[in-house]
Amino acid sequence: MKEQKVLKKEAMEVLKKTSRTFYIPIMFLKKELKDAVAVAYLAMRAIDEIEDHEEISNDVKHYLLTEVSELLLEEDFNQHKYKTLVSPYANVLPEVTLRLADWLLLAPAGAKKCVQAATSEMANGMAKWAKANWKIQTREELDDYTYYVAGLVGVMLSDLWKWHDGIETDRQLAIGYGRGLQAINILRNQDEDMDQRGVSFLPDGWNKQDLIAYATENLEMADEYMKSINKKPILLFCKLPLAIAHKTLKAIKEGREKVSRLEVEETVQEVQADLTDTKLSLK
Repeated sequence: MKEQKVLKKEAMEVLKKTSRTFYIPIMFLKKELKDAVAVAYLAMRAIDEIEDHEEISNDVKHYLLTEVSELLLEEDFNQHKYKTLVSPYANVLPEVTLRLADWLLLAPAGAKKCVQAATSEMANGMAKWAKANWKIQTREELDDYTYYVAGLVGVMLSDLWKWHDGIETDRQLAIGYGRGLQAINILRNQDEDMDQRGVSFLPDGWNKQDLIAYATENLEMADEYMKSINKKPILLFCKLPLAIAHKTLKAIKEGREKVSRLEVEETVQEVQADLTDTKLSLK
């Protein structure tokens, strides 16, 4: 029991260090659901760090992600096989990736299969796009890529909402929620992706305004997604990243790269106040 408590504390520390933006809304969730979403975030961040790594070749990324995808399909994640797989890259991969097996130990029994299946599908999709060097030529290919790296997150979260609270949501709106957040990330990181990785996620013939339109379209789906959620902790979780995404899009349109830390903190307060004042029957 003590070891489990220590591991959970370490997981939350890594979560906070890895992404303060998602750490905050995860804290709004109730205990078992909070554990499930935290594990899911850490697992998906673990494979994301492989996909984004600047010092690992695309061939190696494809190999690692494909192998991880297969391991995640096993009911009992094989810790030894995973350690053997990543050990040659232990000097370059971050803690969140190297300790994937630890994070999965914290998954609630009822949510573990869902989290592993979604992360497996994501890893497989990332492997495919790493092999293709993320050469996106059409809107359909952009949709495919953003489905694997973000739309899947929306689907998995919806599965967790149903598991924990019986909430029914629309799959396409859930995908739009994830895609909308990802489109904002692509907009924010266009120059960095090109300078550091030589990668552009813009389809052929697209410009910044086309990507802004893509982000706007999916954020509108995300707004619609919110209407099916009537549990306050889950609504807080979902609304905060979405509110920040909307503010970031506004900032980009105004010529700024991102919102400030102060704006993020103000957004947290605004979302909490808005939900406190709402007429909805939230519990």
